[in-house]
Amino acid sequence: MAAKAERDLYAPVKAFLEKQGYSVKAEVRGCDVAARRGDEPLVIVELKRRFSLDLVLQGVDRLGLSPSVYLAVDGETARGRRRDRPDGRAARKLCRLLGLGLLLVFPDRKRGAGVEVVLDPLPYKPRIDKRRAGLLLGEHTRRVGDPNVGGVTRVKIVTAYRQEALRCAQLLGRDGPTSPKALRATGRAPKAASILRDDVYGWFQRVERGVYELSANGRQALQVYAAVLETLEPNQPPEGNAAPCPQPTAPRRRARA
Repeated sequence: MAAKAERDLYAPVKAFLEKQGYSVKAEVRGCDVAARRGDEPLVIVELKRRFSLDLVLQGVDRLGLSPSVYLAVDGETARGRRRDRPDGRAARKLCRLLGLGLLLVFPDRKRGAGVEVVLDPLPYKPRIDKRRAGLLLGEHTRRVGDPNVGGVTRVKIVTAYRQEALRCAQLLGRDGPTSPKALRATGRAPKAASILRDDVYGWFQRVERGVYELSANGRQALQVYAAVLETLEPNQPPEGNAAPCPQPTAPRRRARA
């Protein structure tokens, strides 16, 4: 059963800390829980029924008082949707980044066993994900211009891959059935062979071996993305030097035009 109020979280947290030898007191100069064991730094715990920005900001403020700060939330909320779970990957990563600990509290469990430690507060030293960073840099380098608007939702993003697929569609629309080799020879579609073969967006269809033409979806895409095509000048090179950047793989699932 979920806690009805923040005060319901206090007793399990107090019992959990006392079991480890801490002297625990509530509401000490604004801190929900303050615990001390010998000469060790104070352990501060901030209580909230749900994981929230307010709770995180409280925890950050308490780091000015002690390096051992925990955020404690009702463990029953961990059974909700993945994006709202207090012990989810995003929440844990945020706590690590800030050096905060994280506790799940279950008020209905027996005394001293109603707390699960998700994270202890430790200094965070992030490691760069070289593969993801390389893909990000590569996409930025190969994408021509800035065809998207930051912050939009439910809108198809014009990626470098989609731009090259549009170049293929534009050339097929202009020249009719063509081979990938001929498209590559224009200098505008170096990955034409894989783009036509995979046909991720359903824009192309094979006429005969080694020859492709536009599908009905492809002709419609030329109209839908007309504004984007205007920005893709013939033989316009990508910005910067794309050579050292890893090439992204094509999307696996077919997307609608």
